[in-house]
Amino acid sequence: MKYRLNRLNQYPFMTVGLIVIMVLVYGAMTLDGGSTSANVLITFGAKLNPLIQQGEWWRLFTPMFLHIGFTHILMNMITLYFVGIQIEAAFGHARFLVLFLVSGVGGNVASFCFSNSLSAGASTAIFGLFGAFMMLGESFWQNPVIRQLAQTFLAFVVMNIIFDLFAPGIDLAGHIGGLAAGFLVAYSLGVPRIGKVSVVKRVVATIVLIGGLVWLYMHGMAQ
Repeated sequence: MKYRLNRLNQYPFMTVGLIVIMVLVYGAMTLDGGSTSANVLITFGAKLNPLIQQGEWWRLFTPMFLHIGFTHILMNMITLYFVGIQIEAAFGHARFLVLFLVSGVGGNVASFCFSNSLSAGASTAIFGLFGAFMMLGESFWQNPVIRQLAQTFLAFVVMNIIFDLFAPGIDLAGHIGGLAAGFLVAYSLGVPRIGKVSVVKRVVATIVLIGGLVWLYMHGMAQ
């Protein structure tokens, strides 16, 4: 029994569960008229600023489970799996889920504030996982494995942001917002499986995260 519990604890069921949910939602959108249809996207909860300003605040949460077309969901799910299993192993199941969800909301709030476009996708939350890698790299730089992973993902993030600058239809604000939120949430949660994080850093990160989200949301509502 103890062996089975240990294996369950090591299995990335949060990552796999999120992927299953997103694939099921994609299937439902496809059956309802297609995931590239603006009407379907709005019905399922895509980010649309006027509706958020009218009180549909849940549209800051639901977009991370929606995808626009097969290529979109395929690339995001591949990235989520390979990055998610590493972050889930490092932070633990509950912390990983909180990290993913708060990063997704953070990215969507930033998008709400700085972009008027209809948007959806798990990229906001996935960039938050990249942000968590940046936090690990800063906090545990002396660990050669973590340092190498952090450097690799930092290069990946820089390349993606450069690509976002020149690619049409990419929600750059959402990506950067998710990245920043993930970086801060990772500090707030801590990483007991790896080591201790300064209490001062955790408190400051929490204050900056909450203050930043509130400011972005209020600014978006005022537009």
